Amino acid sequence: MRVPVVVHRRQTVSDALNPETPEETEEEPIKQRKNGLYPGVSDELAANMKSGWADTELHDLEPVPQAGHTAARRAALSARFPGERLVVPAGNLKTRSNDTEYAFRSSVEYAYLTGNQTEDGVLVMEPTRDGHRATIYLLPRSDRANGEFWLDGQGELWVGRRHSLTEAERLYGIPASDVRELPGALREATGPVRVVRGYDAGIEAALTDKVTAERDEELRVFLSELRLVKDEFEVGELQKAVDSTVRGFEDVVKVLDKAEATSERYIEGTFFLRARVEGNDVGYGSICAAGPHATTLHWVRNDGPVRSGDLLLLDAGVETHTYYTADVTRTLPVNGRFDELQKKIYDAVYEAQEAGIAAVKPGAKYRDFHDAAQRVLAEKLVEWGLVEGPAERVVELGLQRRWTLHGTGHMLGMDVHDCAAARTETYVDGTLEPGMCLTVEPGLYFQADDLTVPEEYRGIGVRIEDDILVTEDGNRNLSAALPRRADEVERWMAQLKG
Repeated sequence: MRVPVVVHRRQTVSDALNPETPEETEEEPIKQRKNGLYPGVSDELAANMKSGWADTELHDLEPVPQAGHTAARRAALSARFPGERLVVPAGNLKTRSNDTEYAFRSSVEYAYLTGNQTEDGVLVMEPTRDGHRATIYLLPRSDRANGEFWLDGQGELWVGRRHSLTEAERLYGIPASDVRELPGALREATGPVRVVRGYDAGIEAALTDKVTAERDEELRVFLSELRLVKDEFEVGELQKAVDSTVRGFEDVVKVLDKAEATSERYIEGTFFLRARVEGNDVGYGSICAAGPHATTLHWVRNDGPVRSGDLLLLDAGVETHTYYTADVTRTLPVNGRFDELQKKIYDAVYEAQEAGIAAVKPGAKYRDFHDAAQRVLAEKLVEWGLVEGPAERVVELGLQRRWTLHGTGHMLGMDVHDCAAARTETYVDGTLEPGMCLTVEPGLYFQADDLTVPEEYRGIGVRIEDDILVTEDGNRNLSAALPRRADEVERWMAQLKG
């Protein structure tokens, strides 16, 4: 006989918060596509699918490489908020279109504290007399007895195997529990609670009468500032990301002739291939801006022509499997040679970047590298007669910003613009320390419709960006393997093109 497709489907936190009746919670018809080809499941098939499966529990798992570091981070968090329950969600899947979802990327706060990256996960730190007890709440493996593993759209036969809770404990060094049990526990929680907002509406609903926006913001700010100084593991991951990015830039140079025959998207696709083969993804939408598109700071449409004689501004970064991203920019002559004006503008940006990088050192103010680069660019604009000097006046009034537009850099880490929630006094008004990683990326952009500059300048955009680690005695350019000086760029491109 035929029976309706009924399954103890994967219950989410939102489901647990809004049960209709015990019966409906226990046995709920799975939502099917309107035009699915199978209207039901026979008793015989249902019985068949329950048995005959091997035990696939993994018993030889080692902790993830960052497990010791995540434990230290949780200890710092515990010390900052003694006696308070702390809730850090990973987030949920988001619909892309109809019944398809975007690829999941967990919240940075959650991944930073656990090493785990799976959807619906939640880290809860329960206060104890001597600190906190951490528990990671996850979805267990798909249930084979009730059919969820093959009938639910997020079942293992559809999207892949999940780790069991026991396996998760081994991997992340944190006791693991079923996340479907968490909402009830949170509703009954007493005492002060803080939650990282914006990732899991179900978790926030469970805590709605226990938290305040002000207290939750303090938690978010602290976790952002905790990432300002990178540990040894993080520096290693950032270097991996940069090394893959260097290879991605080499890939692009080798296929510029194919990009000329197609569009900027050939460049985007070429770099993305490297990012997916060696990493998790690109760390942000690649900017593959040829010709006048280079004057648009975040040109990510990447649908324009690539022409010999123009410049290509390529701003791209590989993201590692642990979410650390590079952020590198090179401005390259499509035909391999800068013309006279292109080189003049490029050299000015290079000189500004050199000044900026030299200002990166422990004890320096964060703003120093920005100020140093902007002074150089202001001097060049005065020298070229584009703005009335002296350069000090230009910088004081910010007149150079018509052509420089953006700040000279930002913190880098698990987010391309890392630590963004940190307080101003600890970030842009703060002091550099060993272990901080930031970009130095001055640029000059002459818009195609800018009537204040000579016609030959219009449509030229140049940016040079490197990822700089603050060290005990100065700095280290993580992306130094990519040439920067104009003559070095030309030689490098010629070698790659054969």
